[in-house]
Amino acid sequence: MIVMSGFSCAKACLLSVQEVEEALETNTSQGLAHDEVKRRQTNHGHNEFTIEEDTSLFRKYLEQFKEPMILLLLASAVVSMFMKQFDDALSITVAILIVVTVAFIQEYRSEKSLQELKKLVPPKCHCLREGVMETFLARELVPGDIVTVSTGDRVPADVRFFEAVELSIDESSLTGEEVPARKSTEACETSTHISDRHNVGYMGSLVRCGSGRGIVVGTGENSEFGEIFKMMQGEEAPKTPLQVNMDSLGKQLSFYSLCIIGVIVGLGWVQGRPLVEMFTIGVSLAVAAIPEGLPIVVTVTLALGVLRMAKRKTIVKKLPAVETLGCVNVVCCDKTGTLTKNEMTVVEIITSDDQHLTLDQASGDYILDGQHVSSLESNHTLAKVLTVSALCNNAHEVDGQIHGNPSECALMAVVTQLNFHQVQQKYQRLEEWPFSSETKYMITKSVDSYSNIFFSLKGAVEKVLGLCDSYYYHGAASALTPDDQKRILSNASSLGSRGLRVIALAFSSDGKTYTYLGLAGIADPPRQGVLESIEALYQCGVKVKMITGDSKETAVAIAQQLNIFTSGDVAISGVDIDKMTQPQLRDIISRVAVFYRTSPKHKTVIVKALRSNELVVGMTGDGVNDAIALKTADIGIAMGKSGTDVSKEAADVILVDDRFTSLISAIEEGRGIFHNIRNFVLFQLSTSIAALTLIALSTLLKMPNPLNPMQILWVNILMDGPPAQSLGVEPVDPDVIRQPPRQVKEHIITRGLVLNTLISSFIIVCGTLFIFWKELRDNMVTPRDTTMTFTAFVFFDMFNALACRSQTKSFLQIGIFTNKAFLLSVGGSILGQFLVIYFPPLQAVFQTEALYFSDIMFLLGLASTVFIVAEIRKLVMSRKFCCRKSYNLDNIV
Repeated sequence: MIVMSGFSCAKACLLSVQEVEEALETNTSQGLAHDEVKRRQTNHGHNEFTIEEDTSLFRKYLEQFKEPMILLLLASAVVSMFMKQFDDALSITVAILIVVTVAFIQEYRSEKSLQELKKLVPPKCHCLREGVMETFLARELVPGDIVTVSTGDRVPADVRFFEAVELSIDESSLTGEEVPARKSTEACETSTHISDRHNVGYMGSLVRCGSGRGIVVGTGENSEFGEIFKMMQGEEAPKTPLQVNMDSLGKQLSFYSLCIIGVIVGLGWVQGRPLVEMFTIGVSLAVAAIPEGLPIVVTVTLALGVLRMAKRKTIVKKLPAVETLGCVNVVCCDKTGTLTKNEMTVVEIITSDDQHLTLDQASGDYILDGQHVSSLESNHTLAKVLTVSALCNNAHEVDGQIHGNPSECALMAVVTQLNFHQVQQKYQRLEEWPFSSETKYMITKSVDSYSNIFFSLKGAVEKVLGLCDSYYYHGAASALTPDDQKRILSNASSLGSRGLRVIALAFSSDGKTYTYLGLAGIADPPRQGVLESIEALYQCGVKVKMITGDSKETAVAIAQQLNIFTSGDVAISGVDIDKMTQPQLRDIISRVAVFYRTSPKHKTVIVKALRSNELVVGMTGDGVNDAIALKTADIGIAMGKSGTDVSKEAADVILVDDRFTSLISAIEEGRGIFHNIRNFVLFQLSTSIAALTLIALSTLLKMPNPLNPMQILWVNILMDGPPAQSLGVEPVDPDVIRQPPRQVKEHIITRGLVLNTLISSFIIVCGTLFIFWKELRDNMVTPRDTTMTFTAFVFFDMFNALACRSQTKSFLQIGIFTNKAFLLSVGGSILGQFLVIYFPPLQAVFQTEALYFSDIMFLLGLASTVFIVAEIRKLVMSRKFCCRKSYNLDNIV
């Protein structure tokens, strides 16, 4: 016996039930024999996803040490140990452990996205074997099994239905469409898109109503969700821009360190000094040049950003993802559940006498012809519409929540909101003719307390009008003329062009001829605040593109409401994408605003095409069908409430309250974090270069060392300690969000940063050497000489930190007291410096002596020059920028 190889839903849906039965060698009335099941399990395996643990956790942890920055720091720690600089070795080791541990946790958590797919397989199923209906674990299913599903069940495997009784299945987690798919048994004409396959059910999808029986055609990794699983295994999450920058910085520092060693050793060899001695000095200077506090500050800065974002209902799972948000220049949005509520809502009702009941998106209230609904008793037509909406309806309320078919829930919500639900208590249902794909309408027969019969009808416009010979006009029935029908169809077309699902309503007293009542336009409306958020994204240089499984009409209509789709924009389908080559898609993708009828594979192709154009892509989504694209994108953003576990595990960021508006604050935080990291790098490099230059000059010129080892250690503590780290918690500059996203190729160390670093370092070195020269006039190094030089360098360091709070704005503009952590750390450092100078036990340790008050004031005045020069530079740069803006404006005028 050979089971058809490569069998899938795409093939099975095109075949008749008998052909599927023959291909899988099964029997719809008896099922498979137990022996046959065992043979098929040997060939196909269990109905589950297998995740191979090919690498141990310990090995994965060790692999984190391969990063260039980590290797450089490891080398620095080893050298520090050999040179008995145990304090430096300890601080570097701590930095390494923090960074490596955080990176390991990120990788470990990201792999859970694959494990979450296992939850899609229901624990139990109902299966027919050897003519007996059995209930067992779904993992035991094999192709050819006969299964039964009913309301509330999850489909246990990919199934080709041969029996469907009012069967509707929610496939939104796979297709993105909010309307449950109505299932039938006839063979499909096409299987191009998932939503075209009306006779199959997919593993993990939820049965909303009805019941059905079918043949299992795909299990485990051979199911439709299995395809997603295999694609996720094949996708590797890209490195964040910050990780790329840190790698680049590590390579730059390695290069500079080797250059320093070479220069120092070379000059010493020319002077005739011992090579071993010069090599030791060169290595010491190279280690001193490495800002070992950088990884710690980056980690702390990102972690604090994560905490701030958590307060704004945004959870960041991976620390570098915080900064990546600031680089995003295009956001791909899944429509259902992200831009829209994923709740079918009646947004407009047009009654038979042309009254318009509309939903006010801002307040959530219904407005009748521009006014709030005051009384339904006086409005006979609207009362009739609500009566039919309530009676021709199987939705029911439980604990304040309406359950049932989404369209019927939407109609019942209007009835409830307008306090008309008591009408159900006045009628008793006698009979129901349910909706079917053939009739495309539903009829109920009810009776009131006076024994009056009332037939309610709802369905497709053409079908309902075909049963009507009159329409309701101000409390009475009027003959339905061809002109009236044209008017009604025009109203229906108007609603449909806005992407609304249109339902017609009518009633009858005899069940033979009906009186038309009106149209209900049902939509999945945009989330509150989404339009404003999209406009804000456009203002800060971020483009928005919609990706959905919906039809073109619905997708474009919603996109137009949200200003995503405007004149000149293009909408293409998944079928169009399949016909394009990668270069063709890359060329056109910048003009495409809407992608419709897409599959999970298409979403991934779209994200990759955007990234190939050197764009930083953010992808939002909530369904299983979004998981691959969420992982492939530079930053994956999942919905917290409506999102599936798979999407949340695959994402980097989770919006807890599902509010798209939270994305704006997240981007603002991300941009601010990079600015803070760059400010810290400016401070670290300028101070490190100044300290390095002092040591190098004293060594090369054979001068006495201006600082003793304990004083150098204290300076290193200040460089890497609280004053430096407090720069990482600088509040986000509001102007950041109005700037365009930074380029990914833009390095942390830019030409402007290097220039600022050299200017600050030059001032610090000149000022400190001036103090050392001034105090060294007697050609003897005394405790006062080193104390004055040491204190001068520390004061320069503190003023330099103050200047580094912002590279563009004066400290008066950013606010003196906006960063309390900075004030406390600098104040604590200065207090510590005074203890070193004036506290006798510390005087002995650091070899210092007390200075006069006039000495302190003189040193403060001199050290402030680094701050004053920086402030003057910022002022000049801001005036140049303003002049440039004025010039541009003049040209425009």
